[in-house]
Amino acid sequence: MLQKLNFKPGFNKQATESGAESQWVDGDFVRFRYGLSEKIGGWSQLTTNNNTLPGVARAQHDFTSIAGEKYSAIGTSQGLFLFYNDEFIDISPLDDDVVTGCTFTVTSGSPTVTVNKTSHGLLDGRYITFTAVTVPTSSGYATGDFTGNTFEVLNKTNNTFQITMPTNSAGASTGTGSATVNPYEIVGPTFQTAGLGWGTSTWGSSTWGTASATSGVTLDAGLWSLDNFGQILIATIHNGKTFTWNAGAASPRANRAVVMANAPTKTKLTQVSDRDRHLFHFGTETTIGDNTTQDPMFIRFSNQEDFNTYQPTATNTAGTFRLDKGNEIIGAVSGKDYTLVLTDLAAYVIQYVGPPFTFSVRQVGTNCGLIGQNALSYSNGIVFWMSGEGGFFMFDGTVKSIPCLVEDFVFTDKGNNLGLSYSSSPLIYAEHNTLYNEINWFYPKAGSNQIDRCVTYNFAENCWTTGSLSRTSYLDQGVFNLPYATEYNKTALPNFPIQGITNTYGSSTYYAQETGTDQVNSSGTTSIDAFILSGDFEITNNNNVADFTGDGEYIMSVKRFIPDFKILTGNSKITLFLNDYPSEAAVSSSLGPFTITTTTDKIDTRARARFVSIQIENDAVGETWRYGTLRLDAKPDGRR
Repeated sequence: MLQKLNFKPGFNKQATESGAESQWVDGDFVRFRYGLSEKIGGWSQLTTNNNTLPGVARAQHDFTSIAGEKYSAIGTSQGLFLFYNDEFIDISPLDDDVVTGCTFTVTSGSPTVTVNKTSHGLLDGRYITFTAVTVPTSSGYATGDFTGNTFEVLNKTNNTFQITMPTNSAGASTGTGSATVNPYEIVGPTFQTAGLGWGTSTWGSSTWGTASATSGVTLDAGLWSLDNFGQILIATIHNGKTFTWNAGAASPRANRAVVMANAPTKTKLTQVSDRDRHLFHFGTETTIGDNTTQDPMFIRFSNQEDFNTYQPTATNTAGTFRLDKGNEIIGAVSGKDYTLVLTDLAAYVIQYVGPPFTFSVRQVGTNCGLIGQNALSYSNGIVFWMSGEGGFFMFDGTVKSIPCLVEDFVFTDKGNNLGLSYSSSPLIYAEHNTLYNEINWFYPKAGSNQIDRCVTYNFAENCWTTGSLSRTSYLDQGVFNLPYATEYNKTALPNFPIQGITNTYGSSTYYAQETGTDQVNSSGTTSIDAFILSGDFEITNNNNVADFTGDGEYIMSVKRFIPDFKILTGNSKITLFLNDYPSEAAVSSSLGPFTITTTTDKIDTRARARFVSIQIENDAVGETWRYGTLRLDAKPDGRR
């Protein structure tokens, strides 16, 4: 006799597979809607010229100019970029530490030019521009070949480095030529790394002039915080400078971001308080301009409507205060009428109250610290975050722990879990997906130094899923109609207009999420192979009627099942996995896996086992599905 078997939405990874009756226990690239499991949407590369960004993207922010121009700002480990009109624009700030007095050596018939400068201090892989160029005589190059391009530093020695020109030289130069080198501002390492250079170990620990072999110093990965003050982009390098870029300037996209005037020179992150129009600097300097005074718990805010004024006076609203619960401020986010600040131990709410105090500060939670700068997200009046103390939290006026049935899988490095990599936890990136009422946390698993997993909380369905979708930054729909996200490939060569660019820092591809059913990029269209696996179900003899809440006493004989897809495009596969004891590895039934089409009425199985589970999957381009209710024709078939 056929009977229904329904499964609860979400994954339960806290229980064993044999203990997770009527629940799903595993899957990839799936979500839940209306209580039903389905494959997630696909993604498509955004840029019309198939450009990819150099380095790994660590932050995104969208905004609109007064003229109605739509921008997405993307901060990578190599620079700062805009996505505008389906193309990338390089607005990376330049370092104020220029290298003057450089000369050129040109090789006839070669695009390689050697730049000569004693003790230039530049490292391989750094991006540079040129100004004040005198073109080498007889080289065939024009001034614009140097000043109109960005170059990567190659093959550096203490006194020379090389660049690759757009074309071969027409001949060897008879005059050396000269120029000033303008390096890009250094963002930071691609990943968390040990500091092995000058000043990162004890005196005499290694040979003079060589890098240290070991170090107790950790160099933070290059992170950005991005926000907008009207049509002005505010961009801060983690533990570095703050820059601005004005979308309302004349020919704005020809301009680079520039250092913010009068601002602190070393700040962990910045955040605009939208309702009252102040700019917050968190973990910043107690004395502006003296980066040795950086205090990780110190907060400085600008004058109202004036982010260039920070010194408090009797006639402005600029000011400072210091938090006391924790070792450092980790992150902050703007809520409906407040800013939530999270240290490594506690949560604070900052609210505008007006002069003379400007802001009130109150602690709202403890033992709930944030794990990484970007591991929090605000959605529909609630802030969600991942804690460095384990677990997930939310703030809706009070701090609450969120029950989570995948918590051990995410946080614990035991068995097959591989948990998260705590040493790389600053890289974790969270963002909501309004289309599906989801909060996604993208994180690196244990043993990895880059993001390669995702855990998702559906706050409408109150359920959790996990998967391998890896996005180093993610931006919810807003200015743009779809979520936009970046995927990093550490070995790929960036397709970006920098002369001589190498794959030293990898590249990031920019995708529109939730489009179609597949992955579409410059390499073509590939399938997204999604699956979902149930926990074991068992049978008992209830007056000769099948009851799938058994205790393992009886062997189950499954004669047939009826597939039930709310949505099925293309085909899907269903596998029945069988085992007699929890310690045994489950194997597919002898006739499976079964291919399901839109015309499949029933499947005959010939399956027999004490424990049975079901897996639904797809593996071809153009396939998608949403599964309904499982109907089984099964009966008890003895005890052995």
